[in-house]
Amino acid sequence: MYRYDDRDRTLVRERVRQFRGQTERYLAGELSDDQFRPLRLQNGLYIQRLAPMLRISIPYGLISATQLRRLARIARVYDKGYAHFTTRQNVQFNWPRLEEIPDILEELAEVEMHAIQTSGNCVRNITTDEFAGVAPDEVEDPRPWCELVRQWATFHPEFAFLPRKFKIAISGSEQDRAAIQVHDVGLELYRNAAGEVRIRVFVGGGLGRTPMLGEVIREHLEPRHLRTYLDAILRIYNRYGRRDNKHKARIKIVVKAWGAEEFARRVEREWQHLKDGPNTVTEAELGHFRSFFTAPEYRDPEPNTEAEIQAQTGADRAFARWLERNVRPHRVPGYAAVTLSLKPVGVPPGDVTDAQLEAIADLAETFSLGQARVTHHQNLVFADVRRADLYRLWRELKTLGFATPTIGTLGDIICCPGGDFCSLANAKSIPIAEAIQREFDDLDYLYDLGDLSLNISGCMNACGHHHVGNIGILGVDKKGEEFYQIQIGGAAGSDATLGQVLGPSFYAPEVPRVIGRILETYVRIRHEDETFIETCRRVGVAPFKEWVYAKAA
Repeated sequence: MYRYDDRDRTLVRERVRQFRGQTERYLAGELSDDQFRPLRLQNGLYIQRLAPMLRISIPYGLISATQLRRLARIARVYDKGYAHFTTRQNVQFNWPRLEEIPDILEELAEVEMHAIQTSGNCVRNITTDEFAGVAPDEVEDPRPWCELVRQWATFHPEFAFLPRKFKIAISGSEQDRAAIQVHDVGLELYRNAAGEVRIRVFVGGGLGRTPMLGEVIREHLEPRHLRTYLDAILRIYNRYGRRDNKHKARIKIVVKAWGAEEFARRVEREWQHLKDGPNTVTEAELGHFRSFFTAPEYRDPEPNTEAEIQAQTGADRAFARWLERNVRPHRVPGYAAVTLSLKPVGVPPGDVTDAQLEAIADLAETFSLGQARVTHHQNLVFADVRRADLYRLWRELKTLGFATPTIGTLGDIICCPGGDFCSLANAKSIPIAEAIQREFDDLDYLYDLGDLSLNISGCMNACGHHHVGNIGILGVDKKGEEFYQIQIGGAAGSDATLGQVLGPSFYAPEVPRVIGRILETYVRIRHEDETFIETCRRVGVAPFKEWVYAKAA
């Protein structure tokens, strides 16, 4: 993973010192709320429903054991003993005291972490595939490119106060696991017929009130032009993005209004002033970033490992289930990537206690080269686990509550904090997630349903990515009462689609039964070996709507 140099360390320390002074001036009444707002936002500080919330950056999801232990200490000393991992590979603390935020930032700086640009109208945390560097289908490791873009975007003088927040995701595999089509800019690394790396540029994706999928505006960008082309895109957005209406301020609105072809034409015209300029990426520079992400010294596979695993799965059905759902292939023989489920029933998705964070750090050092990754699904990944250690790791994870074998199933729910914490939410999300998990806690049934994503958002800001869940749930307010709108057919991968609303919304107690009716319809009409999303695409919304509302009546 990337390690700070002296310049990085100085920059982050100075940022902490600066924000400490700003916070002290605000608490002393020398800065108004309006003056303090942009300062706190670009340091990751929100004012939530019940307390401040601090969002901390985990660039492209990589986190070390040392950093995990520091998060544990912060949770214990400055918060209520837990942290929350988000869908954008960040971590949040929901209960810090405003006057202690600078102390938290100072502690983070000691372990090469910060909260810079995790909020506000700027370029946010750069995200990517949680299996980057180890996925068998990877054509180019996206992590060096993420770091290159991150350093370009941090404190960029032109883009500190954009019309609205701006999100960039990068994918380097055959299958997109970074959801690049629902970002303001999505970058797909691929190789052309000559084996050279090229970049496919998507622009104008995003969820929220007006969900849209990004459109390709350049098919074959040469890597050396990446920064200058991004400069051109952001300049066009900064100039023409709406500032009179925050609900229409995202770049997707500009792309939709002009059309992708006209947007691309204007970007190309702007780019002519920047192309081959000082911001061109050199081979030496790219080599510098790649040097931080070289492959570790993997050990040769131990003999008889696979025979031992086969015997262990035969003797222990629970281990077999975990192996099937929570363990993925690795590009290196003898290794695997393991997902730690943060979705046990009764715990808000993505929440982890201070003691658990410390235990994860210990396990990362023992089993995965001292590192973990944060996923878009609010789980964690150990990317470099020896297959010979899988059974031992499973036993440790089972004791800690991280071995729930439901990755990729209905039980692996994505859920924003909702009305329990967020001042923007229309309805609670966490109780709905728990009610669904309790209603469908039969593993045999979940496995029979197969791959199925369920995402919940407490408002139209769509932090739970409900638009791209196979089943999406949106909390809505109706005259002061909480209701839930259901949609189906969304997906976030290479074949990204936006879900369609079934119909009128439901009271909270009705939601698990409605989900049950949707699943009954799927089981009744699916073809053999057909996934939920494949059935939705084949038959459309109508059969599900008919069954749900006929039964509801």
